[in-house]
Amino acid sequence: MTEEQATQAARTASDDATREYAEHRELLFSLVYNLLGSVADTEDVLQDTWLAWVARRADAAAEPVEHPKAYLVRVAVNRALAQQAAVSRRRETYVGPWLPEPLVGPAAEPGAVGDGQAEVERAESVSMALLVVLETLSPLERSAFVLHEVFGYSGAEIAGILGRSPAAVRQLTKRAREHVQARRPRYEPEPAVRRQVTERFLAAALGGDLAALLELLSPEVTLWGDGGGKAPGGLRPLTGRSKVARLLAGLAPRTGRGLEFDWRTVNGAPAVVLSAFGRTFAVLVLDLVPDGDRISGIYAVSNPDKLGGVA
Repeated sequence: MTEEQATQAARTASDDATREYAEHRELLFSLVYNLLGSVADTEDVLQDTWLAWVARRADAAAEPVEHPKAYLVRVAVNRALAQQAAVSRRRETYVGPWLPEPLVGPAAEPGAVGDGQAEVERAESVSMALLVVLETLSPLERSAFVLHEVFGYSGAEIAGILGRSPAAVRQLTKRAREHVQARRPRYEPEPAVRRQVTERFLAAALGGDLAALLELLSPEVTLWGDGGGKAPGGLRPLTGRSKVARLLAGLAPRTGRGLEFDWRTVNGAPAVVLSAFGRTFAVLVLDLVPDGDRISGIYAVSNPDKLGGVA
């Protein structure tokens, strides 16, 4: 092979690598984000995956990759597992409750139907409430759960991705599923109901209406305020209708001034972005009780480090 031919072959391999990676990037993003809950960490993992893929495709001595998607998923998931140690160390020193970095998109139009596989795969990024539950799993349990329950991979496929036996994967998936089901029923409120409840909640909370808050909140409601020590938030989650309602009503005189609301989609669900004096103040997501319209979870992300992607 001449030098010119070698150069052309390398260029072709690079172009093919770029095209194949781009084709599956949205899937890889959703997978890794669901494993780490951080956009910055996800992008780091995807960069490592891309570099590994380019190197692999450029290796003329290596066997051809018959299934690029499977190869890329295996690399990305295992890079995410390797990243977990650094992520866990950061969480240990985090100030207050840690919430996943919200994936904020435009508000969905009533009755709108999305098109395109990329949009479908990005929508597989699970709800804020489920991501909080997934934080309580081990890295391997979380990987098995996300791959099987969210993305529909078979036990044999997961075994190949994680380098574990099918029997071990079955145990991981079983433990993870039981853990999640005990803490998070398989239920997502209708978007219209969630928005209506959010509107009522904002009116009550910002108006300091204690009676209305007590009516809206479920008995075991939990409030997570993630300020990361850089913005308003709590040192720990607050649980109980009376405690949460009284705290919100007491904060109303300070938090209700100058706020603007922008309806958006956060992790696939209707939510609201709060702004004050031209600056994004917080992202608010509510979770409702199964088959009802009372609030079971309040997730408020105000850490500015997690709001950089909100446009």
